[in-house]
Amino acid sequence: MKTEILEALARFVAQRSGIDGRNYGGSREAFMQDYRRILRDGREARALLRAVELSKGLPESILVDVLKSGRLTWDGKRLEYCAGQYFPTEYRAAACRALASALWNYWRDGGRYTADQIREAARMNLGRGIASRWFN
Repeated sequence: MKTEILEALARFVAQRSGIDGRNYGGSREAFMQDYRRILRDGREARALLRAVELSKGLPESILVDVLKSGRLTWDGKRLEYCAGQYFPTEYRAAACRALASALWNYWRDGGRYTADQIREAARMNLGRGIASRWFN
């Protein structure tokens, strides 16, 4: 099931955002700001997904637990997402939160890392930007 969850997350992140410039009242600046954030969240979600995939010892139970609450959930067969205000700017960030939580719990539960060591591991393995956004 771990493979199924990771494949579903990859498809979820890969879907088109559906951002619509008409929702921005003619403000190209606001549109581009959201558009850039959507692209960044996509890059970061793919990096986090790859880190989870490479964590061979990460048990399926951690992914299932992380996806039991919040807006992004796994019902045993598929992912479900409940949008807050605007799906295009939220859905990839939801995937990032879930994947970062899975890595955090894996590193913590193995008894190998303290919170500061987890943040340092995230910086070393994923980069400062991802670590500062998703591991603080």
